[in-house]
Amino acid sequence: MHAIVGDRLHVHSRAVGLDERIGEILEVRGQEGAPPYLVRFSDGHEGLVYPGPDCLVEPRTGD
Repeated sequence: MHAIVGDRLHVHSRAVGLDERIGEILEVRGQEGAPPYLVRFSDGHEGLVYPGPDCLVEPRTGD
């Protein structure tokens, strides 16, 4: 997985009834775009994320 600051991290729901989460990548702490990522989610929560197979990096738009 590869990301840059400003990309979006989309975490798909793994179970029925759980919401999907979308957040903005604020920091890339791994080498050459690798995880972990510091992410601010739409609810304002910030956290360090090691994305799993239920995650997708969406490139930022509007540059």
